[in-house]
Amino acid sequence: MQAKIAENLLEILEARFEANRHRHRDLEWPKVCARIKTDTAALRALQAMESTGGEPDVVGYSKGSGRFTFCDCSAESPSGRRSLCYDPAALESRKEHKPVNSAVGLAVSMGVEFLTVEGYRELQELGDFDTKTSSWLRTPTDIRSLGGALFGDKRYGQVFVYHNGAQSYYAARGFRGTLRV
Repeated sequence: MQAKIAENLLEILEARFEANRHRHRDLEWPKVCARIKTDTAALRALQAMESTGGEPDVVGYSKGSGRFTFCDCSAESPSGRRSLCYDPAALESRKEHKPVNSAVGLAVSMGVEFLTVEGYRELQELGDFDTKTSSWLRTPTDIRSLGGALFGDKRYGQVFVYHNGAQSYYAARGFRGTLRV
């Protein structure tokens, strides 16, 4: 990654970090920044999250590992990651009107993980996310093996987790990534 792009990204991340202290009350930006700067893969993944509309921010810290957890904190599912079926197998199963990619495939190429149902519920405790959109969630193997996939949203002040065919895709459904640095 070019130094100028990395510098610009770090400025954006710092401004977001400071503007959203409620997400990470006890953390300090210099420690987060030092950790990011030493991890080229993390810088690339954070840039991918940012460039697709995810607005990544720190949402956790593990004292045991010393790692910070970033998550897409855009109000709605990231705009550059919508209209995707769930995974490569679902994409392959579509006979016509295939989307350009799958959510799992794009997450892998970005170097991020899908949010779990638990992670999605934890994110929703930090604000109101996906009140007009929805986000694919990491789906357990037993559900996926039957052709389904999970997604979540927030309506009427409540977090809902639903199911859909993994091959489906919608203009208002994307996915949120998480990254541990």
